[in-house]
This record gives sequence, structure tokens and C-alpha cells, in this order.
Amino acid sequence: MSADILIIDDEADIRELVAGILDDEGYETRMAANSDECLAEISHRRPGLVILDIWLRGSKLDGLEILQHIKKDLPDLPVLMISGHGNIETAVQTIKMGAYDFIEKPFKAERLLQLVERSLEAVRLRREVAELKHKAGEVMTDLICRSHAMLQLQQTIEKVSPTGSRVLITGPSGSGKEVVARLIHTQSTRQDGPFVILNAATLAPDRLEIQLFGVEDGRMSSVKGARRGLLEQAHGGTLFLDEIADMPLETQGKILRVLVDQSFQRVGGNEKVKVDVRIISSSSQDLREAMASGRLREDLYHRLGVVPISVPALKERPEDIGPLARYFIERFAKSSGLPVRKIGEDAIATLQTSSWPGNVRQLKNVIEQIMILATGNKTATITAAMVPPDAGSSQSIMNGQNDNTEIMALPLRDARERFEKEYLEAQINRFGGNISRTASFVGMERSALHRKLKTLGVSNGDRKRVFD
Repeated sequence: MSADILIIDDEADIRELVAGILDDEGYETRMAANSDECLAEISHRRPGLVILDIWLRGSKLDGLEILQHIKKDLPDLPVLMISGHGNIETAVQTIKMGAYDFIEKPFKAERLLQLVERSLEAVRLRREVAELKHKAGEVMTDLICRSHAMLQLQQTIEKVSPTGSRVLITGPSGSGKEVVARLIHTQSTRQDGPFVILNAATLAPDRLEIQLFGVEDGRMSSVKGARRGLLEQAHGGTLFLDEIADMPLETQGKILRVLVDQSFQRVGGNEKVKVDVRIISSSSQDLREAMASGRLREDLYHRLGVVPISVPALKERPEDIGPLARYFIERFAKSSGLPVRKIGEDAIATLQTSSWPGNVRQLKNVIEQIMILATGNKTATITAAMVPPDAGSSQSIMNGQNDNTEIMALPLRDARERFEKEYLEAQINRFGGNISRTASFVGMERSALHRKLKTLGVSNGDRKRVFD
């Protein structure tokens, strides 16, 4: 997505010349002749870069005063100063005031484009650094997977990312929906633009629209000047609407209008703000049920879900637990200064038998717990004995969570059958329901395993899942 550049110069031919050079390079340009027009354009929608002439005839404010105004309200907005009366002192002064650089008229097109590219790149790098600092240790940046379901998801991401289509991501909490959204953004033509997140579940309804649409100047006593909402901040990039079913219906209607004409009004405002934003949304809820109960507008659902993507729960893809555990070990070791440790196959097998109601997020927390609390040699291989007994909240004899007095009260034959049943169910879950792989691992013929499961009384639902 090309940057939005605002050009301010009192000479029309200079404005049009600069705009023509930038338009030819694919940038989006706007023009202003004086301070009033400049500040109105910035208030309407923040540009990605300002090219500002120092001497503005017939203007209330000159370029230096406009620069001061911009840096006071929008310190991160890059400004490139231009002048036909420049000198070293002027250049030094503008840079001290916060300008990115200074270029003297007449200038060559190549020099202008070089400075524009550098200033935009500097902004992009600052944004990435700030986001990485904010998200350090919290958000994965890639899919770590081995399972067939996740490899298929990876292919879907590669197909949908360049299209610009709206995507609706569903899946249980902690399964990686934000990771998918970020991957779609980074593999799209908007990858150099912002990636902005709004989690509807974390905001009170009366604050949601302020966060999303912004506030017009003078409409809130606690806010000086207009406040840009997340839609404006995401201009040229992607807005990720997390947990859309938690949005108030009135806000859903306003979002629907944004999807139709890519414009909106700030809270308390009358003028429309035009934006170019790709919207990716997500939910951990049953959206069909949400529509049936009236909590989600059906027309919004169909607008957002041009391309639906489903992220499976971790328990449905146990093959991914090993690669994910190793990834989290390496990442936590790097962030904490601890040595990277190997994880044994017995530990992975134990993790694979768990149910993981918190999905990937819960696995990450368990790995960090192991790395922090494991005693002894900090470089030793992580074994099954180091896995917390409640890891993955799996209620099973396999991890010792059931009351031992219950099994001790059973005759040997009943206790053995119970153990065999839970052991085989855990192994089947570990291998994602693949009966052949399970049989190979436990050392049984496939047909013998079928007979054993039938003898042990595996429920019809489980048998269907296993045998299909």
C-alpha cells in the first residue's frame, strides 16, 4: 500500500511538480497552499509524510510555525522541509525542531525521492521496533506446525494474503488467531503499513467507538484537539477486529458502513474521514449461534467473512506440540538469558496426552513454568518428570491427577483395563486419531488395536473419530 503524502507550498507549480514526481512512483498525494489548508488536511486524516515549504506567502503560519504545531500534536509524523532560500543555519534549525531532513530548491527528482523513501523507511522501522518491544514474548510471528491441518492453513494464508479480501478467522481462545492475522498482513501488499488491533472484548461499549473512530476536537474535556481512532491509525494497513461478536450492535452497524464506503465520522463530528484499510476479524464464539441470538448482525458477518479461516484447537493437532514446545524453549531462553534446553520424547509424549483447553497460549505458559522452576542442572534435557502434573488440564490416570485410592480399590483386572483404556485413548489423541500410527507406536497390529478398543468399550463417538 502506497504512503499518503501531504505537500504544502504557496506556489502551485511547485506543488504540482512534487506531486507529479511522487504520483509517478505510486505514492498517494494531497496538496495545500497555506497553513489553514495544511492543518485542515492533517485534521481530516493524518498523512504518512509531510513535505513542507518554509516560506509561505499569504499564510497565517510559516513553515517553521507549522512544523512546531505538527511536532507538538503529532511528534511521530515525519516532515521533510523544502525552501528556495535555504542555508546551513536554516537546515540545522528545522532538524533541531524535529524535521526529518531539509532539501533546497531547485532540487533533483532523484534526491527528493531518496529523502522520501528514507523518511518513510525510518517511520516503518520505528513502528516495528515499538511493536516488537510491546509484544516481546507475547505474540508469535510465524506458524510453527507439522500437522496436516495447520499446513493446509499455511497454504490458505499464502493464497489469501495478496488479494486484499476481508478475512474472518474463527477458532478457540489461545489457538493463534492473531498470529494468522499478522501473517496475512505481512504477506500482503500492505506489509509496510500499520497493523492495528482492536479487542472488542476488553473495552466497555461506551469506549469502543471512541477507540475505533476517534473523537472530534472539543467533544471531550479530557482530550485536547482531535483524537485519531484506530481506523485512521490503520490507514494504508490492516485493522484486526478481535472478538467481533462482543461488539455492541450499534457499533456493528457503523462498522458495516465503513466496509461499504471506507469512510466514517469521528465521535461528535460531522465530516466524513476517508480511509483505505483492510479489515481482518476474528472470534472464538459460535458465530451461527451469535447471529441466531441477535448478538451479531448477519449482514456484517457476510461482509467480514469473504474468506473464512478456521484455526483448530491444539488438542486436534498434537503433532504440533513438539515443534511448538521447542520453539517456546528457544524463545524463552533467549529473552530470559537461560540456556536452551532439549526436551525429551517422553516429555513431549506427556504433553501430547493433555487436553489443552487454553491451547497454544497455555502450552507456552507451561513451557516457561518448566524452564523457570525445574531444579538441578539448567542445561539438562527436560523429561516427563519435569512436566507439571496439571499441565494441559488433562484428567487422566496417565498424569496422576485422579485420586489413587479409586484405582487402588479396583481388582487387578479392572484396574488393568482402565489403565489400558486411558493409555490407548491418550496415545490415539497424541497421534491425532491416526490408528495406524498409534498401533505402530504401541507395538500392536492395526486390527488387534481395533479389537482391543472395542473390547475396552470406547464410546461410539470416540470410535467414529478414531476409525474415520
